[in-house]
Amino acid sequence: MMQPVPPKSILWPRTAMLLALTAALAGCANLAPDYTQPAAPVPASWTSQAAAKPAGEIDADQLGWREFFLDPRLQQVIAAALDNNRDLRVAALNIEKARAQYRITDANRYPSISATGTSSASRTPAELSTTGSAAVSHQQSVTVGVSAYELDFFGRLKNLSDAALESYQYQVETRRSTHISLVAEVATAWLTLASDRDLLKLAQDTYDSQSRTFALSQRSHDIGTVSGVDLASQEATVESARADVARYASQVEQDLNALRLLVGADIDAALLPAGLPDTASVLPATPAGLPSQVLLRRPDVLAAEHTLKSANADIGAARAAFFPSISLTANGGTASRTLGGLFKAGSGSWTFSPSINLPIFNAGSLRASLDSAKITRDIDVANYEKAIQTAFREVADALAVRATLDQRLDAQGKATAASEKAFRLSDARYRNGIDSYLTTLVAQRTLYSAQQTLISLRLTEQSNRITLYKVLGGGWSEQTQPMQP
Repeated sequence: MMQPVPPKSILWPRTAMLLALTAALAGCANLAPDYTQPAAPVPASWTSQAAAKPAGEIDADQLGWREFFLDPRLQQVIAAALDNNRDLRVAALNIEKARAQYRITDANRYPSISATGTSSASRTPAELSTTGSAAVSHQQSVTVGVSAYELDFFGRLKNLSDAALESYQYQVETRRSTHISLVAEVATAWLTLASDRDLLKLAQDTYDSQSRTFALSQRSHDIGTVSGVDLASQEATVESARADVARYASQVEQDLNALRLLVGADIDAALLPAGLPDTASVLPATPAGLPSQVLLRRPDVLAAEHTLKSANADIGAARAAFFPSISLTANGGTASRTLGGLFKAGSGSWTFSPSINLPIFNAGSLRASLDSAKITRDIDVANYEKAIQTAFREVADALAVRATLDQRLDAQGKATAASEKAFRLSDARYRNGIDSYLTTLVAQRTLYSAQQTLISLRLTEQSNRITLYKVLGGGWSEQTQPMQP
């Protein structure tokens, strides 16, 4: 005997209970290995940071770039770069793409519920009809249900979702790393422009001074008081200075082009430096005994760790593929020959179609997939450890340079002053006929070289501040909490 169709008052609660039960059963097990953060393969602290002069108690990664860079012109240039730089824009778009991909992957963990309404009509000719006459039949139905919903008993979908989430967090940290690098690159390019403008001014001043001296010597040569050898030596010095003027003028233009590319737009001339400022930035705090654990907060290290966590979740998904997968298709609704009969008692309909897939033979592909996931995890462990080692070396190198910069600046400043004094004395002796011009020429070239070295060393000192700030994770002025997709 045909069983009566349950009324809708019973059908819908039963369907709701079924969906609730399947959701509760999903994700009962997680086969991913427990994640353990690898130990940092570097010393516990650096050995050369005692030479650094801390500016305060705030760590570099907690110091925003507006607090680090003091020159208001440089602050405006950096702000323009953060608004217009294409690399940073691509990094931000990659976050949005990863966010969308995570939501797509995570949505597979939940049933997709859809409503379907159908209407059909068919005509049976008389010769095929059991009644001997043509007949037209109609059927109307409205159903709500789920289709091919996988019950995640072994955490396959959950692990795929976790892997996608870690990929999203990787893009977040990559953008932060790009942000920090951009701030440092813009500041370095701005200071390089300032340094080359100082070198251009020095070359121009040297050329003007030597041109005047050469003009006087040429008149003296005409009356026989200056030898041809001295005049030729002076002319060679003048032409060398003129070549330096052209070289530094070209370098300044290249510096401007590099800065415009980083900023992503043209730059107001009022924001460009005429020369190196005495202090463009503060020195980040690096107190003695600074632990190397601060490197674990660097965005590039965090990005490498998110990649490792994603590989860890992929192992869980690969393990789950060895177990049976159960899918569910179910729907409930109402059906009738007429539209008016859809909502009458006794018109309820439902279907329930579970299916199970048990892997039996696949020529070792599942085992190979698991092995591949484990090897990928091991590779990511090595990359994570290398990221920490690279970060440690960057900080150690910056601190090593920092340790001797004050001495080098002091020594070069005194050497430049001594060279200037030697040039004045030799020039006076030459004008009084005591020494030949060769002595003066050597002193002049020594002074010029010392002045160039001092300018370059001042740029090195300012760049080292920026490098130390960058490698300690500074430059990220927004919230450091992980973004939520």
